[in-house]
Amino acid sequence: MALITLRQLLDCAAESGFAVPAFNINNMEQGLAILKAAKDTDSPVILQASRGARSYAGDIMLSHIVIALSEMHPTIPICLHQDHGNDEKTCFSAIRHGFTSVMMDGSLQSDMKTPSNYDYNVNITAKVTSVAHLVGASVEGELGVLGSLETGEAGKEDGSGAEGKLNQEQLLTDPMQAWDFVSKTHVDALAIACGTSHGAYKFSRKPDGEILAMKVIEEIHEKIPNTHLVMHGSSSVPQYLQDLINDNGGEMPQTYGVPVEEIERGISYGVRKVNIDTDCRMAITGQFRKIAKENKKEFDPRKFLIPAINEMTNLCKDRFERFGTAGKASAIKVISMDDMATRYLSGDLKLV
Repeated sequence: MALITLRQLLDCAAESGFAVPAFNINNMEQGLAILKAAKDTDSPVILQASRGARSYAGDIMLSHIVIALSEMHPTIPICLHQDHGNDEKTCFSAIRHGFTSVMMDGSLQSDMKTPSNYDYNVNITAKVTSVAHLVGASVEGELGVLGSLETGEAGKEDGSGAEGKLNQEQLLTDPMQAWDFVSKTHVDALAIACGTSHGAYKFSRKPDGEILAMKVIEEIHEKIPNTHLVMHGSSSVPQYLQDLINDNGGEMPQTYGVPVEEIERGISYGVRKVNIDTDCRMAITGQFRKIAKENKKEFDPRKFLIPAINEMTNLCKDRFERFGTAGKASAIKVISMDDMATRYLSGDLKLV
C-alpha cells in the first residue's frame, strides 16, 4: 500500500471518532514493534521522525525503513511525518525524501529554543503549507508553546524545547487565535498547548485541571470543530515501565505523564493525532536493563532487542485500542498525493 497523507488519515479519524497515535521512530526495531502492533489490531499508524532522528539514522535509511515496513504490511496505511520542523528547508527536504506530512513548528524560532511571535508563526507556517499542498503533502502547525503549567518551563527533547520561563498566554492556546491561525495558514492539523511537555518529567503529581488544561481543548474544538487537533507530549509515562527501569538498576525519579483517560477525553473533543515517544523509549530501555541485569554474560544484541520489541509492541497495541484506532485500517483506501494536490487546488480541503 502507498503511504497515506496525514490529512486523509485524520479526515477518516474524524468521520469515525477516533485518534491515531503518532509514534516516533529512530531505527528498524522501533518500526518493527509499531507495525506488529498495527497489524495485530488492524490499525492505521503515523510514524514520525524528529530532526534528531533524521540526523541519527539519515534520511535515506529512515525512508527505506518505512518503505520496507509498508511492503511487509501492505494492508496498513502508514503516514510518514516530520516532527517539529524548524524551518522551510527541514520541511521541504523531508517531502523530498518521501515524507507525506510535515510539521512546521513556528511557535519557536528556527533555533527551536526561542519563542516566536504570532506573525512569525503565521507567515512561516503559511509559506510551508502553500508549497506542501502543491505536491499533496499535509502540514501540521503549532500554536502555543509546549511547557509545564507547574513550572513555566518546557521539557527539551531532540533539540526542541523553549528556554526560560513561559507565561500563561504562551502555555495555553487561545481559541480565538486558533481560528485566526487556521484560517490564515490553511494547515491540515493544529497542535495546541494545554500544559503537556516533552520528555518523561511532565508533572510532579497526578495531573488535574490546574496543570493539565483539557478544558482548553474543548474550547478550541467548539471554535474550530472541523480542525484536527494534535496533542504533543502525550506519553503517559506508565508506572509499570518506571518500575521496570528502576528495578533493574535505573534511577528515574517518580514522575507522572498524561493519563490515557484524559487523552480519551480529548478525542471526544477533536483530538485526532496523539504524539508518543517517551513511553516507547522507556519500554525498550526497561527491557535492555532487565536482560543486562539477569544475564551479565550476554553479548548478543538480539537477546536484548527481541524482548524490547515485544515490550514496545504491547504498549503500542494498548494505545491503538484505547484511542479507537483498532479495526480501522482495512476500511481505508489510500488517496495518492497527486490526487490530494488536486483537491487542495480546488479548495475542497479548507477547514475554516
